[in-house]
Parts: sequence; structure tokens; C-alpha cells
Amino acid sequence: MEMMIRLFKQNWLTLLGIVIGIVSGYLYWFYVGCVDGTCPIDASPMLNILRGGLLGGLLFSFINGLVVKRKE
Repeated sequence: MEMMIRLFKQNWLTLLGIVIGIVSGYLYWFYVGCVDGTCPIDASPMLNILRGGLLGGLLFSFINGLVVKRKE
């Protein structure tokens, strides 16, 4: 349990990025996604959610690395 708390404290920004990416991926599918289903990339809500989570996690992980580097 202690290790889990330490891991969360070190990576909270990346986890926040994943959550923000998941929400934004779903919102993108809901408001912008392909209407008639002929677009293979935008037609599936699950693909947009996964893509958003991945991109959000990568972006916020990069930012987290910069923040940690600056503190040192």
C-alpha cells in the first residue's frame, strides 16, 4: 500500500493527463466524430477514448518529466 501511494505521488500528473485525454476523446467522438460511420478512425468511441488517453498520458508524462527535472 505504501508503495502504491508513493507511485501515485510520483505520477499524479500523468494519471491526470490520462483522465483528461479519456474525457476529451469521448467528447471529440460525441461532438465531432463521424456521423454516418464511414470514417474508420472517428467512428468508434472506444478508439477515440483510447487514443485520447494515450495522447493525454504521453503529453502530461512529458510535462511531469520537465517539472521533476526543474526541481532537481
